[in-house]
Amino acid sequence: MKSSNILQSAAQVHWNLTPTELVECSLKRKEGILTEKGALRVATGKYTGRSPNDKFIVDSPSVHDDIDWKNNRAFTVEQFEKLYNRMLAYMTNRELFVFDGFAGADDNYHTSVRFINEFAWQNLFIHQLLVRQDQINPDFNHEFLICCIPGFKAVPDIDKTNSEAFIVINFEQKIIIIGGTHYAGEMKKSIFSVMNYLLPRQGILSMHCSANMGDGGETALFFGLSGTGKTTLSADPNRQLIGDDEHGWSDSGIFNIEGGCYAKCIGLRHETEPQIWDAIKFGAVLENAIIDDKSRIVDFDDQSITENTRVAYPVNFIPNARIPGLGGHPKTVVFLTADAFGVLPPISKLNKEQAMYHFLSGYTSKLAGTELGITKPEATFSACFGAPFLPLSPLIYANLLGKKLENHNTKVFLINTGWSGGPYGIGSRMKLSYTRAMVTAAIEGQLDEIGYELDSIFNVDIPTACPGVPTELLKPIYTWQDKDAYLSKAKELAQLFNENILKFGSSIPAEVISAGPIV
Repeated sequence: MKSSNILQSAAQVHWNLTPTELVECSLKRKEGILTEKGALRVATGKYTGRSPNDKFIVDSPSVHDDIDWKNNRAFTVEQFEKLYNRMLAYMTNRELFVFDGFAGADDNYHTSVRFINEFAWQNLFIHQLLVRQDQINPDFNHEFLICCIPGFKAVPDIDKTNSEAFIVINFEQKIIIIGGTHYAGEMKKSIFSVMNYLLPRQGILSMHCSANMGDGGETALFFGLSGTGKTTLSADPNRQLIGDDEHGWSDSGIFNIEGGCYAKCIGLRHETEPQIWDAIKFGAVLENAIIDDKSRIVDFDDQSITENTRVAYPVNFIPNARIPGLGGHPKTVVFLTADAFGVLPPISKLNKEQAMYHFLSGYTSKLAGTELGITKPEATFSACFGAPFLPLSPLIYANLLGKKLENHNTKVFLINTGWSGGPYGIGSRMKLSYTRAMVTAAIEGQLDEIGYELDSIFNVDIPTACPGVPTELLKPIYTWQDKDAYLSKAKELAQLFNENILKFGSSIPAEVISAGPIV
């Protein structure tokens, strides 16, 4: 069904309102309140993170052979039609908000998207997160339609969902429906899943990564799951920010898929992250943060609702943002992981095969709050550092990465932003200042002339020194009091790597498999 038909039955439709108008609507409708600095603070109810078990792809004939069904849940065409029709009935005679925009800063590869929202604040959220039109076009022709209606809840016995929440992508009809959950992050990740389906079919590597650029035009990419530091490390005052989460790598270079940022706020300090701190102002959407009733001052340390407090803002809220979000071929790629075992080296250099291995592995620890039910760091493997958003086989993305790295002579580093001196609960989290120093050294070529030592377990090259980082931190075993305990834990993690890589079967080249850890 066309969006025009859907909207004809609405009581009132607000078309492409400005951020100021959307804030006014949100306040009038009592959807949120303003903080001291003017950001719109909202609460998302019991869903304070993504709900991966409630995400489905419609198994229609035209896409059946393309989708990696090992990694994605199927929804029948009939189930979709019934659920969609029930949602449309719910939307009848309601006040709705429409945003028309694009996914993709490169005009050659962007996808036009129309969002229909039940809440003004969620319309503001996606307005700030996607690429906006230069001028509002009343004849906007959207390729994909996304209906985000949190008040409409699924009935599992009727709708064949897992819960009241659902995120269903229909690639054939180019429609996404989201209901039951108020967490706005489901919208941005849904359109990311769409781009992860469309772009590789054009020979473009779609990536769950942040990107920035130095004064000389050299581009760097930062891969990693939520909470590993993509946003924090890419928001460098000495470099231009291209984007903080989703990018494409074409034959022309890098382009941001989004037009905004979605940063974690827990423990935020002006001293350590001034750019994100200053971006929390009028026009930004602050989710689930605790604020004082009278002063409206935010307590960034309070995680009584969730550790996954977040803020959404347009990328131009960052002073040195690159507009439009385009960059050249990356000179450096950084894989970020938050190792809860405390055994991975803080920084190591990877060749192409090692890079493909660790890209396919996507090892990190899920951090508290990023998904429903996660209350403490938990070791996990997520292919391409973003398995929940990959409709296609991870091998497609990994092979594209390998070709890009080889064609453009790109350097790759694995950086552990997790624990040192012991596992979670015993060791301590790597200092942000040390991580920043490692990133700077990798990007600026300060490690090119330094010697390296092979880690006999993880089979990666560790630099013997790194400017700004204590030498004893570079080899994890030196930070553990109990060396035998370190070896035991390191071998345990290495075994998990090896078991995980086997799930990809015989399609992986032998040289990539041999680039992994050695037990």
